[in-house]
Amino acid sequence: MIDEFLTHDLAAVEEAVREAAAAEIAPRFRQLADDEVEAKSGPHDLVTVADRLAEEHLTASLTKLLPGSVVVGEEAVHADPGVYAALRGDAPVWIVDPVDGTRQFVHGDPHFCTLVALAVRGEILASWTYAPELDELATAVRGGGAYLNGRRLRSGSPAPGADLRVATAHPDYTSPADKAVLARLDVPGVRARPCGSAGLEYLRVARGEMDALAFSWPSAWDHAAGLLLVAEAGGAQYTVAGEPFRVDRDNALPFAIARDEATAVRIRDLLAGTA
Repeated sequence: MIDEFLTHDLAAVEEAVREAAAAEIAPRFRQLADDEVEAKSGPHDLVTVADRLAEEHLTASLTKLLPGSVVVGEEAVHADPGVYAALRGDAPVWIVDPVDGTRQFVHGDPHFCTLVALAVRGEILASWTYAPELDELATAVRGGGAYLNGRRLRSGSPAPGADLRVATAHPDYTSPADKAVLARLDVPGVRARPCGSAGLEYLRVARGEMDALAFSWPSAWDHAAGLLLVAEAGGAQYTVAGEPFRVDRDNALPFAIARDEATAVRIRDLLAGTA
């Protein structure tokens, strides 16, 4: 069933993603009222009416496209953490972040996106990264390559001798312990900066504009789409334990994602303190 779906129905998923953004996100961009924005776990962790309605829209449309599938969405998990356990089940799972980069969205910055990935038993099979205000749609299918607006993405390798450009977890979202580990990237030859929308940072790696990412939180909706996108563009990723990050298990954190194998190993070793 999944193979047939991946062969014949991917265009319908793209349409569903575009429709959700057009119906629930675009009309509210730079139009949010004060009472349409709330803080969740802290002052920097924002949610808007667009996040909630877009996730509801995608939940209805995606489960209709693939009967028997379930959705693990950021807002659903916030309301009921038990929803996350579906990632370890046998049913196909849509992993959804309706507005990745909510802070950017709230402040009128167009650098946000909608993230959707399809996984079965922890294997990410397809992904969609849609930035409506930038008119960019990146897609990936396991074994089928990564594409941006229909053009093949190849991540390539950093220029020999150049400083590595690395986006790391934003300090507003990291604990003191996380900050201490990420500070290991403060070495000659590495230029680190805080990340914005995680989905768009993954896209920058896949298109060769960033060399690597270093993330310290496990939320599947932030990572699933981008992990497949980077992998299909030629990149690599490792946790500090030397294993690939998977959405269906507890992972050793932080983890590194990079344009190529050598860069992923370099950033992983720095994070692990073994470089």
